[in-house]
Amino acid sequence: MSTMRTDDDTWDITTSVGTTAVMVAAARAIETDRPDPLIRDPYAKILVTNAGTGVWEMMLDDSVVAKVESIDPDSAAVFHHMRNYQAVRTRFFDAYFADAMTAGIRQAVILASGLDSRAYRLAWPTGTTVFEIDQPKVLAYKSETLAAHGATPTVDRREVPVDLRQDWPTALRSQGFEAATATAWLAEGLLMYLPADAQDRLFEQITELSAPGSRIAVETAARHADDRRQEMRERFKRVADELGIEQTVDVQQLIYHDQHRALVADWLNEHGWRARACNSADEMRRLDRWVDGVPMGDDKDAFAEFVVAERL
Repeated sequence: MSTMRTDDDTWDITTSVGTTAVMVAAARAIETDRPDPLIRDPYAKILVTNAGTGVWEMMLDDSVVAKVESIDPDSAAVFHHMRNYQAVRTRFFDAYFADAMTAGIRQAVILASGLDSRAYRLAWPTGTTVFEIDQPKVLAYKSETLAAHGATPTVDRREVPVDLRQDWPTALRSQGFEAATATAWLAEGLLMYLPADAQDRLFEQITELSAPGSRIAVETAARHADDRRQEMRERFKRVADELGIEQTVDVQQLIYHDQHRALVADWLNEHGWRARACNSADEMRRLDRWVDGVPMGDDKDAFAEFVVAERL
């Protein structure tokens, strides 16, 4: 199994970074089926079931989760944490878009949108345009799969099929994006897949494209110690072997673990934005979704922050 990143790598929904979008959609599907869901995504299960990735589809099977608990309770705790985290994260950024629309913003850009279904499931104000940027094959899979199930967007949804390492601002403008108009940006589930210098460049480009009053919401890259990452990798491999599940993707190999990555809130505050940060662990506890026993649970720096900022 080799999933190491390169500067010019590409993917579809079954390979490399693309498979992580299936993982996130699976978590949304599970949350939707709960009796007390934080979010509702009627399209998530459709997108996961048709993905053909296997390993992430198992998240939808409660019997598999029960087996994980019997094999390794600590791995099961991480499993439940991941599910709950995705629900809390989705809820936070759903609320961000609702606030931005209430403030009068009618242009949104979802960076590395993956299997994000907000353009289909949220109630957008009339006259809103949502741009989705991602790899061409990822966008095609989502739109074609949902169309085959009779789903239509609730907003003017425009695909921008381009890699964020390429000239995405030009591609975005070509689809009708107006830089002079206030924009609501979202970078969710993205920064961990970018090197530190690419993260800086991304925010420089966003800043150049953002009129005063624009907003941005960001999920930061969590900071994990190398020894703890290796421990978790070995633990999950043992569980997968016990269950007879072939691991075709090692998520840890997809992530850039840059120790000198800029703190997002600080960077934004220093570059013409007014930012505030919320620790994801605090948000999980606030919503009663924290999972006791999760590794590094006492280290807040090991968990991502949710950052929201406004362009001055």
